[in-house]
Amino acid sequence: MNKKRILVAPLNWGLGHATRCIPIIEALQKNGFEPVLASDGIALALLKKEFPQLTALELPSYKIQYAQNGANFKWKLFRQIPNMFHAVRNERKTAENWIEQYNIDGIISDNRLGVHSKKVPTVFITHQLNVLTGNTSWLTTKIHHHFIRKFDICWIPDVAGKPNLSGKLGHLNNSNLNLKYIGPLSRFNKKETEEIYDLMVILSGPEPQRTLLEEKLNLELKNYDGTILFVRGVVEEEQKISKRFNCTYYNFMNTAELEIAFNQSKMILCRSGYTTIMDLAKLDKKAFFIPTPGQYEQEYLAKKLTKKGVVPSSKQDSFKAEHLLQVSIYKGLKDVGKNEVSLNELLSIFS
Repeated sequence: MNKKRILVAPLNWGLGHATRCIPIIEALQKNGFEPVLASDGIALALLKKEFPQLTALELPSYKIQYAQNGANFKWKLFRQIPNMFHAVRNERKTAENWIEQYNIDGIISDNRLGVHSKKVPTVFITHQLNVLTGNTSWLTTKIHHHFIRKFDICWIPDVAGKPNLSGKLGHLNNSNLNLKYIGPLSRFNKKETEEIYDLMVILSGPEPQRTLLEEKLNLELKNYDGTILFVRGVVEEEQKISKRFNCTYYNFMNTAELEIAFNQSKMILCRSGYTTIMDLAKLDKKAFFIPTPGQYEQEYLAKKLTKKGVVPSSKQDSFKAEHLLQVSIYKGLKDVGKNEVSLNELLSIFS
C-alpha cells in the first residue's frame, strides 16, 4: 500500500521553524506517512542534512533583507511587504502544482502563509497569534489571522493555560480561529551526562545580525574563564571544527550532536527565539539571552522571562562577559508540561 505523502513546509527565517518541524517529520514517519520536505535557503539545507533520504523541494524565497541597525528593522521589513505577498502568491501556485505532481495528501506549513490548498487537509503551525510590531501590532496580527483562516486548523506549540512559554504571543483573549494547543515542540531530550563545557554559545537568526553578534562575542569572551563551545549556526556543505585557546568552534551541528552538546553544557548563551526557548525548557537549562535587535518577538520574550526571574538578558550593543555571572541567580527554564495531545493523535487529520 502506498504511504500518504504529507508536505512539511517551514519558513526560512533563521533555523527555528525548520528545527521544530523535526519532531513532526519523525512522528509522520513513525505513523506510516511519507513526509515531503519543502523550504528554501538554510532551512531547506538543514532539513536535507537531517533527512537525506526524503524528497526535498525548493519553495520561492521571501527574499527578506534585514536591517544592519535594529531601530530600522521594522521599517525595512514593512517596505518588503509587496515582495513577501508576491512570494506568498508564488508558493500558493507551487503548492497546488505539487499536490498533483507529487501526489500530496496533506500539508503542514510552519508560518509559510501560501502553502495551503482546498484539495487536501492543511495545518498551519505558529506561536504568533499576536504579531508584535510596536504600534502596528494590530495590523500585522490582523493580516496574520487572515492567512491562518485559509488553513483547516492552526497548531500552537505551547500549552493553553499558565505557566506557558509564549505569553501574549501565543494566547488570544477571544478568537474564532480554529486553534489547537499541542504543547511545546523540541527535537531534544534531557540526558544525564557530565557537564564538560562551562558555556555553550549557539547563534542563529537572520544576517547581518548573526555575524554582528558573532564578532561581538568573539571580542567579549576572549578572556572568559572557562571552557566554551561555540556553534556559529552557519549551515555549510561540510562541518568545520577549530580550536582557539579555551574555545571550540563548530560552523554547525546536526540534531544528535547538538543534543549531546546542550546536555554537556552548564549554561547557554543565545538568541531568545521561541524554538530555542522550547528546547531549553525541555532540557531544563540555565541561559542568557541576547535578542535580535529590532525583532519585537524576541525582545518581548527576553523581557518577559527576565522580569519573571527565569533568564537574564541584555541588548546586543551593551552585552559584557561579566553579565553571565547573573545566570546563577535566575531560576532557568523548566518544562511547562508534556504535549497537550500526542503528535500521533494530531496526525489523524490526514488519516
